[in-house]
Amino acid sequence: MTLISADNDFAIMAALFVIAGGAFLAEKTKIGSHLTGAVIAILVAIAAANARIIPHSAPAYDFVFSFFVPVLIPLFLFKANLRHMIFETTRMTGAFLIASAGTIIGVFIAVSLLDLGSLASAAETPPELREAAIAGLFTSTYIGGSVNYAALGEITGLRTDASFFSAATATDNLFSALFLSVLAFLPGWQWLAKRFTSYEHGEEEIVAHGPERITATSLTLALATAIGFVAVGDALTGLIGMPSLRYAMITALVVIAATAFPHWMERLHGGFEIGVGLAFVFFTAIAAGANLPAMIRIAPILIVLVVILLSVHLVVLLGVGRLFKLTLPELVTASNAAVLGATTAPALAAARGWHDLVTPGVLVGVLGYALGTFAGTAIFHLWG
Repeated sequence: MTLISADNDFAIMAALFVIAGGAFLAEKTKIGSHLTGAVIAILVAIAAANARIIPHSAPAYDFVFSFFVPVLIPLFLFKANLRHMIFETTRMTGAFLIASAGTIIGVFIAVSLLDLGSLASAAETPPELREAAIAGLFTSTYIGGSVNYAALGEITGLRTDASFFSAATATDNLFSALFLSVLAFLPGWQWLAKRFTSYEHGEEEIVAHGPERITATSLTLALATAIGFVAVGDALTGLIGMPSLRYAMITALVVIAATAFPHWMERLHGGFEIGVGLAFVFFTAIAAGANLPAMIRIAPILIVLVVILLSVHLVVLLGVGRLFKLTLPELVTASNAAVLGATTAPALAAARGWHDLVTPGVLVGVLGYALGTFAGTAIFHLWG
């Protein structure tokens, strides 16, 4: 029994939006600016669910997963012009690719060392594909963030095992928050900072997105375009008979459009802002499923998996990044964008005073949304 019952859809949606809105307000405080709103929303939702205020599963959450998640991807990718990201943010793109490689190497090492075949026994995923599914799941979330995590949960069938997926979600969310704290700490560690190329990341390069550019027309067109991409993507995957490629197809369509027609796509002002708002609601919904007792019962091996994965990710990031003479702030921002997504990377950069990394942080985070689903899906199919 919970204070808000699972069938009270409007009360649950109200709770999700209240937590999301409160997280936006909380990140404006001194402590909250370091945690960031996304982490606050995740932790508050975990606490609320485990304090039995809101349920761990409900039809309202399924609505968020079914309708918010696919629309989020186009909203975040409207400005995913590959020419822009590759040529105008070369150093940050390089740092992000190193971070992504660290994730993939970490996944291969962690999954190879552990016996994961017995996990997720109630999922639709066949036993012989469970290791591949878990590898794909954690590859996606630590390259593109939680949006890609949800996508791979559906693609692999792991989300059908509620106890496993809630345990995996709790592990992912808790260790993502801890890892964000580590990233925030690293630049202040003088022993480490002295071993990297020194550069003052203080020049203001933030692109202004004034409120006057966001109108009812632009918001409506942004939502119409995002929903249209989802509809076309679903039609194409249905036509070729491969529904598992849904998110990869949507991603490909939007990235192609953003690269081919950048001026038209950039006129969809407010799309990213709507996406961030809905992403916080999504973070809240997915974190509410983090059943801590289930994590304690099921997730010790997942905890080991994530610790190995993130440790290898960090070693590869710092080691290779130092060889290429990238700065510590660039590597921290790239890792943040990979592990937690485009919303937390610019927030941490701004909080640390790295103003010239705010916009590149958003761009490589968007690149992560584009690559995460592809990488996770590829590893799922290749490993299997």
